Amino acid sequence: MEKLDESNAGLNRRDALKGMTAVSLALATGAYGVPDAPISSSRSSATGRDRIRSENAHSGTRDWLLTNVDVVMNEPVELWRSPRIEGYCSATSVAAGETLKVMVSTNPVSEFCLEIFRTGYYGGTGGRFMKRFDSLQGKTQADPPVGENRLRECQWEPSVEFEIPDDWLSGVYLGKLTAKEGGVQSYVIFVVRDDRPCDLLFQCSDMTWACYNSWPTNEWSLYHNDANGYAGHLGRKEWSTDANDTGWVSFDRPYAHFCQDHLVDRPSSVGSGEFLLWEFPLSYWIEQQGYDVSYISNVDTHTDGLGLQRAKGFISVGHDEYWTREMYDHVGAARDAGVNLAFLSGNSVWGVVPLLPSAQGQAHRVMRREDKFLGPELSKMLDERRGVAAKYPAGPDGALLMGGRTAGIGGGAWTCTNAGHWLYEGTGMKNGDTVQGLVGWEWHGSPARGLPSLEVIAEGPMLPEHPLYSPHAATIYDGPKGNVVFNAGTIWWAQGLSSPPGHVLPGHHHAKPQGPDPRVQRIMANVFNRFIR
Repeated sequence: MEKLDESNAGLNRRDALKGMTAVSLALATGAYGVPDAPISSSRSSATGRDRIRSENAHSGTRDWLLTNVDVVMNEPVELWRSPRIEGYCSATSVAAGETLKVMVSTNPVSEFCLEIFRTGYYGGTGGRFMKRFDSLQGKTQADPPVGENRLRECQWEPSVEFEIPDDWLSGVYLGKLTAKEGGVQSYVIFVVRDDRPCDLLFQCSDMTWACYNSWPTNEWSLYHNDANGYAGHLGRKEWSTDANDTGWVSFDRPYAHFCQDHLVDRPSSVGSGEFLLWEFPLSYWIEQQGYDVSYISNVDTHTDGLGLQRAKGFISVGHDEYWTREMYDHVGAARDAGVNLAFLSGNSVWGVVPLLPSAQGQAHRVMRREDKFLGPELSKMLDERRGVAAKYPAGPDGALLMGGRTAGIGGGAWTCTNAGHWLYEGTGMKNGDTVQGLVGWEWHGSPARGLPSLEVIAEGPMLPEHPLYSPHAATIYDGPKGNVVFNAGTIWWAQGLSSPPGHVLPGHHHAKPQGPDPRVQRIMANVFNRFIR
């Protein structure tokens, strides 16, 4: 059992305060050319801005943090579960008035409590307490059998269900589970969505969380098969579309602790997918700045294309690898309608998956791999190189949406190459200046052909060198209605914006982010203020 005590939390708080002090000094003194005025644009939606600021004026708490976890490690791939208490939700997102079911298993059998927190800034605490369910009777619910196509799909009985209150603002919500027996804790996670017009629409990358989720042991992610165990990225075999050669995955499972290639060791994130690792630093910063933001899941992008057009800017964040063809079409239509796009992510729009119903008939709960977003010509070339025949039509070219595409695994520095661009205003950056460690652990490169307005605004070599890898390239291009599409091209972009309570910086063999940087914050403000002007 791993005890996470208040001394660790205090250390994180001191680190966060030091980072906030450094940023405050830089802003106040005009370091990197940042003016004294607030970062947030005065031209953003007054109603939405006031809603976010009012929400974050509520009393916050660090009680959302897990302080006592018991994770079981499975070798050789280090993916952990929390068998003493773990659970999952009946939906990736819910709206006010809808009912959410939370399925929980305790082993040994124990009473437990469920506390619901909305994540945000909240004076630097990172969360607000919303609701508590006490003295819930737990029971041990069975690991699901191995189904057709290696699908592990829980059919657990609900432990608690409740209606989402009308006054719960859209956001990412954590359910903190605490077993009475031993006090062990873990998370469940869900999005509360709305349909209001907003400045920024923050899309969680939860389909990718589910594809990498290996629960209940280390053999049940999208990357596993019976023939060769874990199919690593360089093996290429993992992209076979034969049903016997790739795993199918379900949202109806707890999230195991994510720890790929020793990228980050944070057992206290168990049950939260990848949100706390790569995405929360962006949400925390956005709400700190008072931007008008609403939240959705990948599934909402799939099901509600017109809903994207209520926003001035759509955000892909973190590790946003797996998309449906419908998602690609819907985001492309939003761009064509004048919505700005920000890909603050890496390895994005890469794997083509469908969203299939569960065994119980619930829509959009199961995924399988079909192909890549490379377009027909590149997909055909890769299929011929691998000696396989495509089973499904190739996905459209992700670079024609984002401006670039997945280029490698590893990382390095963000290198300024177009210092005169408006994106760098107020940063003081010159061509050749770098932000060390900001790019990784997967990045975008290969700027798209066929986008005449595309500009490369950062470009530099990455490590490790590999014949299939291209340099990192961050790009920007014009949409058809005065809008823009910005592609930062790195999973770790948000690491340069903030360090919320409990946050642990990731790392790779070849790169490690350095934490919040006023230059990255100013770039982000320039982009968002351009979106909402």
